[in-house]
Amino acid sequence: MPEVNIAIGGRLFEVACQEGEQRYLEAAARLLDREAAEMTDQLGRMPESRMLLMAGLMLADKTTGLEDRLRELERQISDLQAELDAANSRPPVRVEVPVIPQALGDGLAELAARAEALADDMESPDLESAAAE
Repeated sequence: MPEVNIAIGGRLFEVACQEGEQRYLEAAARLLDREAAEMTDQLGRMPESRMLLMAGLMLADKTTGLEDRLRELERQISDLQAELDAANSRPPVRVEVPVIPQALGDGLAELAARAEALADDMESPDLESAAAE
């Protein structure tokens, strides 16, 4: 079983851990050391057991807050998933697009053709020369 030397609050500790767990232990020790440093900065030097207790309690408090936040976010995700499932289970909304009646379409096409014919007639050279005379 590997042993890891860690420093918490300026004090060295030798801790045994499972093979492959060294980096997790070191990461946890860094968290605890940061809390211990904050405690020492605020309260000054204190007995090792008290420092470790206070740092552990601070981490536990933060962890509890994060767990509460996690539960709230999981509840929100669950609510949103339920809304999504409900929306997906509803039949699709039917959208009707109005259709232009065939007679109206034919009438508009005829008007457009007449307008183009009039424009062509106005542009023809025979009308321009007759208008000039």
